[in-house]
Amino acid sequence: MPAHCELDVRFFRPPPHLDGCFSTFYRLEVRVAGGGRVEDWLQPEWANVRFFRDDCPVAKVPGGQSMSGARMTATGPSALPTHFQLGSTRAWGVGLFPLGWAKFTNAEARDMANALVDGEDHQAFSRLAPVARTLFGAEADDEGEYARLIELFSALNHEHPEEARIRAVHAALVDENVGTVVDLADHAGLTARTLERLCRRHFGFPPKLLLRRQRFMRSLAEFMLGPARNWTDALDDQYHDQAQFTREFRSFMAMSPSEYARLEHPILRAFMLERARIWGSPAQTLDKPVSKAAS
Repeated sequence: MPAHCELDVRFFRPPPHLDGCFSTFYRLEVRVAGGGRVEDWLQPEWANVRFFRDDCPVAKVPGGQSMSGARMTATGPSALPTHFQLGSTRAWGVGLFPLGWAKFTNAEARDMANALVDGEDHQAFSRLAPVARTLFGAEADDEGEYARLIELFSALNHEHPEEARIRAVHAALVDENVGTVVDLADHAGLTARTLERLCRRHFGFPPKLLLRRQRFMRSLAEFMLGPARNWTDALDDQYHDQAQFTREFRSFMAMSPSEYARLEHPILRAFMLERARIWGSPAQTLDKPVSKAAS
């Protein structure tokens, strides 16, 4: 029997001057009965930095090394799942949109694709690492901890020469009517060659794979949150048939849909439900970047 797990999560909207850089900031408290641990599988997503005060996760990406004991875990953009085990802890998560990656890290996204690292010990995240030592105080303090994160990113914030292009590609990518690389280039106002270069550098993957990931995540989110929990009903309209979806599922989750459906998801399902209820979007990859004009 899996250990009983209780979650408390609170979402924080990034301030206007950091608009377009982050999906969200969230504070998470996990309480696992009997001092045990729960396991779950993170879905493909944009880059993330997570800070842990108490229990630190044991985590692994398929084909990569297992990581444990890191109070600051950092991931590049991913097209694979991350398996993790976690006990009772207080944590903060920061979801980096492609523009945030371009501004706040020291690496091209393609060089960190599907990477899982100790953020305090990796050059790509060296500018963010100092906050891991100061984020948590003796007492839990949502507002104070959030303020320390915003202070860090505000001090590092700068204009990026490709900001307009990154925003345009991101906005086109989350448009459900954009289904091909040609559509993506047209909506972003870029040539195919420029689109390919920009996506690999700042988004981590070529345009075609990014579009496949969006289609897959729309289907997976529908399955996770839908009342029927039926894969056929959850399929995105851009899939030709269920066989194509099954192949894509194995590619992105390293298991079949039926294998995934049989697994317990004590953290991710509850997190996605709360995220959709409060934030309006169940998954980071489905978040729409906010335009400066709307701030």
